[in-house]
Amino acid sequence: MFELFSYGPLGWGDEILAGLWVTLRLAVTTLPVGLLIGFAVAGLSLSHNRGLRALGVGYTTLMRGLPEILTLFIVYNGVGLLLNRAMAMLSPEAAPVEFSPFAAGVVALALVFAAFAAEVLRGAFLAVPEGQIMAGRAIGMTPRQIFWRIKLPQLWRFALPGMGNLWLNLLKDTALVSVIALDDLMRATKVAVGVTKQPFTFYLVACLIYWLLCLVSELGLARLEQRANRGVRRA
Repeated sequence: MFELFSYGPLGWGDEILAGLWVTLRLAVTTLPVGLLIGFAVAGLSLSHNRGLRALGVGYTTLMRGLPEILTLFIVYNGVGLLLNRAMAMLSPEAAPVEFSPFAAGVVALALVFAAFAAEVLRGAFLAVPEGQIMAGRAIGMTPRQIFWRIKLPQLWRFALPGMGNLWLNLLKDTALVSVIALDDLMRATKVAVGVTKQPFTFYLVACLIYWLLCLVSELGLARLEQRANRGVRRA
């Protein structure tokens, strides 16, 4: 069995590790993009403007109601089609634009991540004690100062548990990109299974790798939560 995971033409160790590297790159690239969109959507949901608030709520309702794999297919096929049509309108002689599976995976997963992250961030903003905000106003702070000096520093502590769960879901959702021919860990595993006809062995190894990724993430998140809650009195 160990020969199956060796390096070289007779083993699949190098392909599995290459797929793991793509999976990690995809997750790490998607995280900041999804967070930025999530912050923007959370801001819309908390807006006093009814139209902006409806836009934020509508986004989260729509994206959380769609299956992730369907969002992936729509982004991969739809964005590529729109790009080619736009290029054809600007320059009819231009060569077709190919929307890479990696970029499609980042966009699709970020859009889904942002919808859930926006709700976590909205709850974290609302969890900041109103008395602290009123105290900031009482000493003459502007809304921007209240945001940067009172709300944002505490947002990390309130949002971290929910964000940790979303990060674990993101790690596992990266397996979906294998359906659009991105050579991630799941696709490398499928190719190995198709060639060797040993599905149990390779799928078990893939399970262990994903589990180890989540375990390491949980340990790191526990340390981050401990640091974020330092100085907080426990009831």
